[in-house]
Amino acid sequence: MLRGIFGTRAEPDFEVFRSVIRGEKRPERVHLIELGVDIEVMKEITVSHLGREWREDPGALVRQEVDFYYSLGYETVVYSSRFLNVPEFAEHSAEDTAVLSRGRRNWAEEGTGIIRTREDLERIDWQAIKVERASFDSYKANLKPGMKLLLFTTLFESVLERWMGYEGLFNNLIEDPTLVEDMFSALGKKVLDFYSAFIEDDSVGGIMHADDMGFKTSTMISPKMLKKYLFPWLKEIGELAHDCGKLFILHSCGNLESVMDDLIDYVRIDALHSFQDEIMPITEFKMKYPSIAALGGIDIDKLARLHAEDVHKYVRKVLERCARDGRFALGSGNTVANYIPVENYLAMLAEAREFKL
Repeated sequence: MLRGIFGTRAEPDFEVFRSVIRGEKRPERVHLIELGVDIEVMKEITVSHLGREWREDPGALVRQEVDFYYSLGYETVVYSSRFLNVPEFAEHSAEDTAVLSRGRRNWAEEGTGIIRTREDLERIDWQAIKVERASFDSYKANLKPGMKLLLFTTLFESVLERWMGYEGLFNNLIEDPTLVEDMFSALGKKVLDFYSAFIEDDSVGGIMHADDMGFKTSTMISPKMLKKYLFPWLKEIGELAHDCGKLFILHSCGNLESVMDDLIDYVRIDALHSFQDEIMPITEFKMKYPSIAALGGIDIDKLARLHAEDVHKYVRKVLERCARDGRFALGSGNTVANYIPVENYLAMLAEAREFKL
């Protein structure tokens, strides 16, 4: 089942990857992409399949993460934003019952966040919140030839899950829309600070911005509100990437049909990442929106529940319909979480390695 995954494989070539994503070049092999792989999965594969030791000190963790992606055939590593002097946010915690448990699993505040009123917003020392650079330098130093970093942070999702909370945002959209606009402005400037700090670096291949905007049947807030509060910031982020000749990839979960034309024509994304078969399979999306790339696409529920041989068959069908004409890279529909059986993740990679274009 795992034939060929850890043997000879093509060396990374991000320039080819970028050309395939933009539709400028037909692929000669299946390219891979992930927003993330849980550290528990990385550790298990590194120790049990690659036969290497695993260390927990920060410097080793960065090196091991980059080596993991390189060893499995990726051309990109996602670099997540780090900011100094950010306020503390409320989180909930419960036992992690995943196959590769981390002990406890945290999730964000669903109610109200730390910004409830204008006074709360004005109490934040926004000037003190700075982009941290040392970790970027560590990732850059560990990159392999042919690999690039993709810059990652959130805006809408941070307002929703951290700063205002679900109930706080939804209520203020009606009761105090000016506060919502000012919240997006304050945080949007910090997001741009992060991307601007690194986008011109030669080690960076683009931006993989993440904002989960929807759920199964609709967007979280109305399309009109997304266009007012979020999309101008996304457009500015995209222009920043494109002005530097870099990719602008959007990761967004949920049903985005009501705003897809705006994301393509106004925001001008190069690619969309995150797919659920229950909403719209990647095979259908690729036919409906051929002007941008469709990335990932292997439904997380199937990746978690199917037997490995069925994963092989499922992935092969996706590749048959998506891989041959470019504007595609294979990966999970979201992230490789620690509840996904390792053998299923490796089955997906094996199909990518063996698929003949």
